[in-house]
Amino acid sequence: MRWPRGFLPMIRKEFIQMRRDRLTVAMLVGIPALQLVLFGYAIRTEVRHLPTVVLDESRSAASRALVDAMRNTGNFDVIAGVSSRAEIQHRIARGEASAALVIPPRFAHDLKRGTTARAQVIVDAADPLASTAAISAASQAALRVGATRPAIEVRVRPWYNPGLRSSHYIVPGLVGLLLSLTLILMMSMAIVRERERGTFEQLVVTPIGKTSIMLGKIIPYAVVGYVQMTVILVLGKLLFGIPLRGSLPLLYGLSAAFIIANLGLGLFVSTQARTQAQAMQLSFMFMLPNILLSGYMFPRAAMPEPAQWIGYLLPLTYYLEILRGILLRDAGFDAVWTQSLALGVFAIVIVSLSVKRFSKTIG
Repeated sequence: MRWPRGFLPMIRKEFIQMRRDRLTVAMLVGIPALQLVLFGYAIRTEVRHLPTVVLDESRSAASRALVDAMRNTGNFDVIAGVSSRAEIQHRIARGEASAALVIPPRFAHDLKRGTTARAQVIVDAADPLASTAAISAASQAALRVGATRPAIEVRVRPWYNPGLRSSHYIVPGLVGLLLSLTLILMMSMAIVRERERGTFEQLVVTPIGKTSIMLGKIIPYAVVGYVQMTVILVLGKLLFGIPLRGSLPLLYGLSAAFIIANLGLGLFVSTQARTQAQAMQLSFMFMLPNILLSGYMFPRAAMPEPAQWIGYLLPLTYYLEILRGILLRDAGFDAVWTQSLALGVFAIVIVSLSVKRFSKTIG
């Protein structure tokens, strides 16, 4: 068989070029392997160990048996007792608890009379997967206790998403996911593209200071981020009926740290990549962790503990809690201030590192 003229030399030339561009080859081979191992280990759809508070107004041996039965299902981790329904609402709105068990004062009395004793499980149904698991586990606990006692009925009351619609959970998260992906990608590609065209070097030798250059790059994309955010929220409301229960000015204000953090990541990527292809590959490296480990698609409570710790290193993890807290639960700043503080720290650290690296690059 005769090869076309120049075919083998062309193949040899491409392999030599690949050997010279080791970063691209390493990303093509190493990133998929790393992500396969990480996500294959981390992703779990069965939700267990939901943080649960208990309002036990009966304070009897029978009520304690029900609490133990709920705990023994493995789906509920009792973290505290509460004294009122208002405290239940406060803890769930703040994200401190995902479920609550309410045992009324007549619970033990009804059991002694041989009538049906009733209890209530309140579930944060903003996450349909977690709430479905909680509903099933509550029914199992009632059957276990009722096997040796008169009938026990556990009624489940889903909060914030009574219809268990997955769109109420996914669509608000899209605001954070799309902002993260597009801002990192656009920022990194814009700078690398100017380097490839030679216009960036011309910009550096002008009288414009390095700070002005960086701010001039960041601020327009921050405005684009807010436009994207507005479009997604409007379409989510019109097309999917997503509730906007909380304060939109508060949400927009707290989004600034998240937008700046992602632009800082894009700036950092631009200092590592030499070509637009490398910038795109490095930007997409953040996509799968953001989708799978931040809580956007799969509940973080179902993940192994090491995967949850990795999720804490993603700004999107904190922003999703802010988004869903404000939009779905009408959470105020007092309920999301810890996530806001974490995002602020991320923004400062990421931008500082990126600016330092960027200054060396243009210097």
